Amino acid sequence: MAKAHKDLANALAADRIAGEQALLPDGVIKSAGRALQVLELFDLLQRESTVVEIADLLKLPQSSTSMLLRSLVRMGYLHHDPHARTFIPTMSVALLGNWIDRNVVGDGDLLLLMKRLNRETGQAVVLASRTGLFARYIHVIQATAAARLYIVQGSLRSLVRSGVGYVLLSQMGDMMARRLALRINAEAKDDAEKVDIPTLLENLQTVREQGYALTTNLVTLGGGVIAMQLPGPRDGDCSLVIALAGITEVLRTHEADFVAAMRNEISNYGKSVARNRPIKPSSDRE
Repeated sequence: MAKAHKDLANALAADRIAGEQALLPDGVIKSAGRALQVLELFDLLQRESTVVEIADLLKLPQSSTSMLLRSLVRMGYLHHDPHARTFIPTMSVALLGNWIDRNVVGDGDLLLLMKRLNRETGQAVVLASRTGLFARYIHVIQATAAARLYIVQGSLRSLVRSGVGYVLLSQMGDMMARRLALRINAEAKDDAEKVDIPTLLENLQTVREQGYALTTNLVTLGGGVIAMQLPGPRDGDCSLVIALAGITEVLRTHEADFVAAMRNEISNYGKSVARNRPIKPSSDRE
């Protein structure tokens, strides 16, 4: 296990972790990227933190981390306790983005769906969307079962080597999926990172036929996901995928029950989406 992974495990007081904080992509302005990384880290920790811990977890210089945190304090996004020497986000952070889609944030239908699945199965519930050649975990409700994985929100998963990636690719035609796979192979550092395209296309066809992806030990040893597509609230929305993430043996033993629970919740959510979908104005000319 890499040192960064161990540091994160210690910070979260978790034994088994799937995923980690993603590095800044090429072309991102460092100051902007690091500010967002700090806010994402607080969302992960869900508690106050110190300059030393934040710098250590994000692998940043302590001096520049201190300046960044104090800048966020002056802008009203962080609160600083000078006695405890800790920082924590303010309500300004909580309210950012609340206007975008209330089906996702607040007590919207999608968040309620995730909470119900979490209660019914005891597994971590993950919401993912596509980011370039990856699937990104954009929201996570952590597992409550005794045997569980801690899933890091914001983690990236390869489209061609993950359950959520398979579901996203399965919504495309084979030609588009093949093009993406060829691009991933072209950018691979060695043969071990390349994907066998015929096998990938077979996996995608299986996902289409059964309506979900079950992958285990593919990304995290001893863990896996059951992933399905979600209906979008508006025409042209980017695809969203919902997944149960957990221990391999648990997912395989309870596969039928978990799939039935997911299908039932997604069906109810789809009906709600259909009722609330805006009516498109007529394009007929008078």
